[in-house]
Amino acid sequence: MKKSRINRWVRVAVAGVLACAAVGVYAKSADHPGTPESEMRYKGAAVPTELEASKDVVTPGAPPLSEAEFAKAKQIYFERCAGCHGVLRKGATGKALTPDITLGKGTDYLKVFIDYGSPAGMPNWGTSGDLSADEVTLMAKYLQHEPPIPPEFGMKEMKETWKVLVSPEKRPKKKMNKYNVENIFSVTLRDAGQVALIDGDTKEIINIVDTGYAVHISRFSTSGRYLLVIGRDARINMIDLWMKKPDNVAELKIGLEARSVETSKYKGYEDKYAIGGAYWPPQYVIMDGATLEPLKIVSTRGYTVDTQEYHPEPRVAAIVASHEHPEFIVNVKETGKVLMVNYEDIDNLKVTTIGTARYLHDGGWDSTHRYFLTAANKSNKVVVIDSKNDTLTAMVDVTEIPHPGRGANIADPKYGPVWITSALGNENVTAIATDPASNPEHAWKVVRTLKGMGGGSLFVKTHPHSKNLWVDAPLNPDTKISQSVAVFDVGNLDKGFEVLPIAEWAGIKGEGPKRVVQPEYNKAGDEVWFSVWSGKEEESAIVIVDDKTRKLKKVIKDKRLITPTGKFNVYNTMHDIY
Repeated sequence: MKKSRINRWVRVAVAGVLACAAVGVYAKSADHPGTPESEMRYKGAAVPTELEASKDVVTPGAPPLSEAEFAKAKQIYFERCAGCHGVLRKGATGKALTPDITLGKGTDYLKVFIDYGSPAGMPNWGTSGDLSADEVTLMAKYLQHEPPIPPEFGMKEMKETWKVLVSPEKRPKKKMNKYNVENIFSVTLRDAGQVALIDGDTKEIINIVDTGYAVHISRFSTSGRYLLVIGRDARINMIDLWMKKPDNVAELKIGLEARSVETSKYKGYEDKYAIGGAYWPPQYVIMDGATLEPLKIVSTRGYTVDTQEYHPEPRVAAIVASHEHPEFIVNVKETGKVLMVNYEDIDNLKVTTIGTARYLHDGGWDSTHRYFLTAANKSNKVVVIDSKNDTLTAMVDVTEIPHPGRGANIADPKYGPVWITSALGNENVTAIATDPASNPEHAWKVVRTLKGMGGGSLFVKTHPHSKNLWVDAPLNPDTKISQSVAVFDVGNLDKGFEVLPIAEWAGIKGEGPKRVVQPEYNKAGDEVWFSVWSGKEEESAIVIVDDKTRKLKKVIKDKRLITPTGKFNVYNTMHDIY
């Protein structure tokens, strides 16, 4: 990064701080004009890298730090900063923070940024109370040293973590339980390092299964027999839903931090392979679909799609399985590339690279399962990939920080099939037309921009059997919004939304943020499940709403439901119904 650009960044940040100081305002949302608090919360997520294994480098000329201070600063950085600035501090959605930039600025200069944040979106760690004055000073000194380098994680390290708890030949030959497997829900218990398997028919907890920390997604094999989950600590667990009591049968760590897992779906390859994508090291791993044995590791390090600069840490975001070819579609966040990974012959791997935009995040299929729509969140675009031709179809401009999850497909009364995303940065709910055959004049254009409750939305959801579109906002700073959900009538979108007080319906006693997150339908499409997400030591719940009447149907409470977040119904996830 050029010094002139750094200096402009510094001047803008200082000007923002001084402007706030002049009016005496230091509320969390006021310190960052133009940057919603929802975005700052999103950026503050911890990175669970194994710090004790990283290589520490003390830089000559940098402020001295004791071994204990260095260790503490390293912990803070990975918990507070690495998600944005990258493990190697080379920059990601946040600016680069390497010593060639930071050392010349000095401790006092850096303290300003850490204390007050910046208008570009960096959280105000000091004035918010998240970091003490001493910790702010410590971090300002730490950033002038070379970043610690986490270890690589190759085949040897993976094989050391690989466990086949129940070998395929010893697993059931037929389903050994009476559960309606296709209507089971896998519910992430984020801070407990577990998932809850809940019977969608009886609403009873089937089992609480130990997994990695903060499971990001659940994916089901094509047969529906196996559930694969991946934690942010890069641990993948395979759970056999045919067992009398479904439980783990295999596990593997594919690195030190990760987000994505998927299974092969193309005809003839059902359940044959699994794939996991890592944040650190930046790589994806193809595994045996029955045992999770690691078979192939591929690095994603390379050059950015726009500036053609080498990036040492391009993380793997979403992965989906193609319905058109024996391929996995792999999003590479920092370089802005979509990889079409053909698994017909993994010893002679063929990969088609499609240049799009940075920074690729999450996404899902259109209603035909031909086109993959995915958010390039910091470019404020939705990228459209034609999985039949393995080509870029369009890049659609949307508003600040699209965050679709898998998105939602509805039949718009005016524009036909559309795919929908909400946003972290504002209240907009954006509909993109997806039917080039029947509606070519509208295809791959924004045809509607609805107004939701507010920014901080993470997920939208609907179902082919439903007339409703649900939009959450768990990261909105207004508790009236974060504890509720908006619902639109698909047949009359211009009418606006109804607000349902989901957290209030949960009847949770005591303190807690009670954030309402991720609507998920049951197999039949007549119930919508919501997580009411509070702290680890606080009560949480699952609230089930009748989709037709929009009335409360059931509340699931259990002391084992610790920080429930994402929910994934077997049938809908298997068949990419959303």
